[in-house]
Amino acid sequence: MLLPTISAFSQNDEPAQEGKLRERCQQYVQDKLGLTKAESEKFIPVFVKYFREFAQTHKQYKDDRLIFKQKIIDLRIRYRTEFRQILDEKKANRVYLYEDEFRKKAMEIIRENKRERMRDKPFRQNKIITQRIN
Repeated sequence: MLLPTISAFSQNDEPAQEGKLRERCQQYVQDKLGLTKAESEKFIPVFVKYFREFAQTHKQYKDDRLIFKQKIIDLRIRYRTEFRQILDEKKANRVYLYEDEFRKKAMEIIRENKRERMRDKPFRQNKIITQRIN
């Protein structure tokens, strides 16, 4: 559900990688919701604000999973009201569904990339053992 590399930064200090992640998540959610241009223009600033608060909450409470989950629920309830001012109720409720889908897919990609790197580079200990045998 979470990308551990996400952390909160102001718009001017947002690292490129985190900005790309936010933009991709935002685009994914917009595409899944089928937003009009007018809806998108209103949705983007609110979603950016939500995304940053989510990241800040993750950073602040990552060591206490139960408190983190409660804070995210509180955050989502608060932002659902803001999303409802822009989108109809059905779309406003689906923002989080699609955000979670995006996070899961992103984590799958990260895990797969890590597995590929592990396959390409055997453990150092295995290299040492192999060298000793030969």
